[in-house]
Amino acid sequence: MASVDPPARKGLPPEAYEVIPGSEYRPYVPASQSMAEFTVKAVVIGILMAVVFGAANAYLGLRVGLTVSASIPAAVMAVAIFRVLRRGTILETNMVQTIGSAGESVAAGVIFTIPALFIWQRTDPTIVVDLLQVAVIAGFGGLLGVLFMIPLRRYLISREHGKLPYPEGTACAEVQVAGDTGGSKARLLFSGLGLGALYQTFANSNGLGLWNEGPHVPLPQKAQIGGDFTPELLGVGFIIGPRIAAIMFGGSALAWLIMIPAINLWGGGNVVYPADVPMSDLGSGEIWSYYLRYVGAGAVGCAGIVTLIKSFPTIIESIRLGVGHAGGGGAGDLPRTQQDLPMKLVMGLAALMAVALWLWPGVPVNILGALLIVIFSFFFVTVSSRIVGLIGSSSNPVSGMTIAALLLTSLIWVALGLNDGGAATKVAVLAVGAVVCISAAAAGDTSQDLKTGFLVGATPKRMQIGEMLGVLACAVTIGFVLVVLNESYGIGTVDGLAAPQATLMSLVIDGVLNASLPWTFVFIGIGLALVVEFVFKLPSLAFAVGVYLPVSLMTPILVGGLMRMALTRRYEDAGDTEDGVNVLAEKREQGVLYASGLIAGAALVGVLIGGAIYAMTYFTGNPEAAEVWQVGHEWMDRVPALASVVGTLAFAGLCWMLWRAATRWMET
Repeated sequence: MASVDPPARKGLPPEAYEVIPGSEYRPYVPASQSMAEFTVKAVVIGILMAVVFGAANAYLGLRVGLTVSASIPAAVMAVAIFRVLRRGTILETNMVQTIGSAGESVAAGVIFTIPALFIWQRTDPTIVVDLLQVAVIAGFGGLLGVLFMIPLRRYLISREHGKLPYPEGTACAEVQVAGDTGGSKARLLFSGLGLGALYQTFANSNGLGLWNEGPHVPLPQKAQIGGDFTPELLGVGFIIGPRIAAIMFGGSALAWLIMIPAINLWGGGNVVYPADVPMSDLGSGEIWSYYLRYVGAGAVGCAGIVTLIKSFPTIIESIRLGVGHAGGGGAGDLPRTQQDLPMKLVMGLAALMAVALWLWPGVPVNILGALLIVIFSFFFVTVSSRIVGLIGSSSNPVSGMTIAALLLTSLIWVALGLNDGGAATKVAVLAVGAVVCISAAAAGDTSQDLKTGFLVGATPKRMQIGEMLGVLACAVTIGFVLVVLNESYGIGTVDGLAAPQATLMSLVIDGVLNASLPWTFVFIGIGLALVVEFVFKLPSLAFAVGVYLPVSLMTPILVGGLMRMALTRRYEDAGDTEDGVNVLAEKREQGVLYASGLIAGAALVGVLIGGAIYAMTYFTGNPEAAEVWQVGHEWMDRVPALASVVGTLAFAGLCWMLWRAATRWMET
């Protein structure tokens, strides 16, 4: 491989965190520099990661209802692999991370929807699930997510630079640049990575579980406050800053401190659909699951429509510019770091997939269903890509967007008289929702990856091809993983893999088609989003995400945002050093570097724990086999109050370490 001159600067420039036009940002690898990027070894390693991360997160999501974004773990592993190989450029590292993380995003979309087929199959043997069906739905959904993100890249990634922080994409860039440059900043990032990994190992309930990482305080009328005190959520809060963190926390606080008590008082001792037990027998989490999810889904859907309408003129302009360069000659006038796949190719492939979904019998949708897939996919790709720009992929409420898509699709089916009450209708509606869900999940990952590429100086069109390869690699294998898990443990069963999101999707479809959905809660969410957007003039999408997600996720994000605000206030008047370095910019970069390390370490261990659980249960045939290393559960069950105190103190120590890393003076 020919040698290349290293970039002139060390580390990401301060402009990586500032609100400036994307055209003025100078990436780590200049656009004028040619460097190995889309190579055989990068593609092969990335595809292997896509398959492994997809399988690990499929099992983890089916069991506990959560997945872990693989972008940062893939970046860390790519840096480590190329260090061992002693050859490889930063752009090759970025390509490995791009392809590898695509597998997790496809797996997340699949497990939120497709397992509903297995659930229905137990009561209706006419519903058949095969590997080809799952692969086609997963592949087309993932490809649509990547394709529809392409015309949004210039707007969301470049023009909104600084306004949308893309915390995981920025963290991935810091990991890659630190691995490439070394020095004190690399040591700072990797020390944060080590602490995040160690903390996750000790605290994660599926790891050692030495203390309660999610202490909470019950309040009157089933209100509740608490926090999932994890390194990745603290790091995300520090990166996104106080404003967005506070808006999201406000949504969660409204849901958990006001709406849950109100619903509890309203229900009293009565059974209120969709629950099948009296309201008095439900806990806070159950009220959130049965009712607040629908409020959040309505809020996310409405806020997404508002966001799309507000950004539509810029999206149209981006598409127009893309089509203008689609002929081939115009693309050469663009710098390497601004070259996307031709827009005519993007639109042609999307149309071709719509026709294929219509004609292929494995996805039982008519031409209307195929059109809905394309329309809803583009809409929720836009929503998803903007949400992850605010809070990251791990907190992306894909299931809420899927619920909104299923609601709309089911209503259209009913309104047009296509609901015959049979299994074919349910499967057709689910197929639409599944493709939309997978496309939204893939778009969120693609957005983060393209932000990473924007910061380090990668070539967008090569990354977009890499995303598609990762999508296809996972799509080919994810069906086999689902079938094996279903035959081994039972998907959607009490004693097997609960598949909470897919169970909820099946209830939504049955509820609309059978006219039994709790529309009151959906309309409450829509009203909340409209009031926040047009009365309080706040970004309704961030608020809606807060309503939909548990308050325990928002609390540590708020803490991280407040720490960022405290750092800014401490150093905003400090001026420049003797070397001309702005003190506030330097301290902010130190904090973001360390926060990125916390996110990377915790996410990497989270994926490894998920993979270990999958491996142990697969080879032993015992879903409880992984509990052998969960040594802290016994003492926490005996003294839960002390376990919560220890968890809170441990998180306070984590905050202190982040503050110390951000404020100390370091050698350059």
